[in-house]
Amino acid sequence: MANVQIFGVRNSSATRAAERFFKERRVPVQMVDLKRKAIAPGEIRRFVERFGWDGLLATEGKAYIDGGLKYLQLSEAELMERIGREPLLLRLPLVRAGKLVSAGQDEESWKAMLAAP
Repeated sequence: MANVQIFGVRNSSATRAAERFFKERRVPVQMVDLKRKAIAPGEIRRFVERFGWDGLLATEGKAYIDGGLKYLQLSEAELMERIGREPLLLRLPLVRAGKLVSAGQDEESWKAMLAAP
C-alpha cells in the first residue's frame, strides 16, 4: 500500500470523511491542510491530467460562484494562483495513493486505492 495523501481543509466534511475512511482501515495518512499550505503546482497538475479542470473545480461551490469564475477566462497560471489563495475552488478532498488519485468524496476510488498492489 502506497502512502496516502489527503489534500483538503480541516473544516470540510468531505475531507474529514476521507480521513476517517482511511483511519478506520488503519491506513497511515498524510493530511495536507490547504488553508495552511498551498498545494504545489506539480501536485495539482497530477490531478488536472486525470480529471481536467472541469472535473477538478467545484463549479457549484460558493468560492467559485462568488469569485466570478463562471464568467472569467483565466490562464492556467492565474487559476493556480487563485487556488493557492482559495482552496475551496477545488472539489475536495484530493486524495493520492501512489499513481492513483481521486477528487471529491469518492469512496469507490478510495477502495480501489486500498486494493491496488
